[in-house]
Amino acid sequence: MERQTVHIAMNGVTGRMGHRQHLVRSILALREQGGLDLGDGTVLWPEPVLVGRREDALRALAEQHGPTRWSTDLDAVLAAPAIDIYFDAQVTSAREEALKKAIAAGKHIYTEKPTATGLDGALDLARRAEAAGIRHGVVQDKLFLPGLLKLKRLIDGGFFGRILSVRGEFGYWVFEGDWQEAQRPSWNYRTEDGGGIVTDMFPHWEYVLHELFGRVRSVQALTATHLPERWDERGKPYEATADDAAYGIFQLEGGAVAQINSSWAVRVNRDELVEFQVDGTEGSAVAGLRKCRVQHRSSTPKPVWNPDLPATEVFREQWQEVPDNGEFDNGFKAQRELFLRHVYADAHYHWDLLAGARGVQLAELGLRSSAEGRRIDVPEITL
Repeated sequence: MERQTVHIAMNGVTGRMGHRQHLVRSILALREQGGLDLGDGTVLWPEPVLVGRREDALRALAEQHGPTRWSTDLDAVLAAPAIDIYFDAQVTSAREEALKKAIAAGKHIYTEKPTATGLDGALDLARRAEAAGIRHGVVQDKLFLPGLLKLKRLIDGGFFGRILSVRGEFGYWVFEGDWQEAQRPSWNYRTEDGGGIVTDMFPHWEYVLHELFGRVRSVQALTATHLPERWDERGKPYEATADDAAYGIFQLEGGAVAQINSSWAVRVNRDELVEFQVDGTEGSAVAGLRKCRVQHRSSTPKPVWNPDLPATEVFREQWQEVPDNGEFDNGFKAQRELFLRHVYADAHYHWDLLAGARGVQLAELGLRSSAEGRRIDVPEITL
């Protein structure tokens, strides 16, 4: 076997998701398994170079997982010929300019989403990348969750018949920060810093709906800032200017209707933090992060509405668990492996910057729909 080292500049991995999912459970996990075998006698060996603004945090991270190179000088890192790929997990407001620099330096791009703060910027990035002839990919991790992979298996097998509707529930209570520390950084709740649940979650809903059920043709959304005051990392109160909840209805190509509620101000009364119920003419399913349960047409009970008597049926027990039928790797790692194969083995890959731009577009139109109080068509975008 020939080992080929791939130097990856990783910007923003001092944050929770960047550290846990992208560094530890993706890059370092690839190294622990001995690299990525391309099947042609070549094994890719990822070598991270940590980039960020906080020197102390970078040094601590490098020492924890070292020996690992790090730098606070993004320009110098991008100028290094040895760097092959640039990865970005920064706050949204800083991402677009950094990606432009990386594209201009001729680096392949793999990035978190949203890729930009607006559709024009997201499309500009995609066009720049295409003109530069580089490979580019956008993280769309939920497609690789065990629950959604099982759901995809059901769709591909024709289990649902004609799909009628999709209902999604996502969210949990994010503490305000006064008497219990918040689980999310304070910038998430400030519009001026790129925060807001629509900006964060609608790009996810776009690729989930697009990949599994059909392109989003229209959106009607209502946003809310349910908790107008929160406390930041220093314990100081601040005004929450961004939306912390969004209630969206999406019309899909083919006629199905999706309704997805997203909230950081909801207490969980479901099996998982996100669940999708899919109803079709032949059967229904409820999929979460890991589990998926089904009810086929032939075994659907016949409930009768009677408010005068207590319910005697335990409805959840009338569903059947979909078996794993295989091993499921970490979703972030699985997609990163596909991107590396795309770059170094010319494997097919379509989760690119144009796909990322569709997510930015849906978020932008969702906010506009809420502001204007109307349903808005979602035009198809191209380069």
